[in-house]
Amino acid sequence: MSVAAIAAITVTGVLVLALAFYLAWVVVILRRLVDTLSKVTFGVAAVSHRVSPIGPLVSEMNTDLTAVAEALEELVSDIERAQPATASSAS
Repeated sequence: MSVAAIAAITVTGVLVLALAFYLAWVVVILRRLVDTLSKVTFGVAAVSHRVSPIGPLVSEMNTDLTAVAEALEELVSDIERAQPATASSAS
């Protein structure tokens, strides 16, 4: 074998080893990523489960607060109607 053939085989071997190391490192990174994503997914599911009862409560509170807002608007309009009469009787 010539020196050029031995050099070509050596360079090819180094490249193959470098690619194998790189691919192994990608596999390690992807496994860590999958682990992290599964933890995040579990956390999101847990939060979703914990806040699921809030939806109906918020709707009920919105209904009650709408009634309160309407009552306050009526009170303001009653006060505004009563003020001109009070102001004219004071003169």
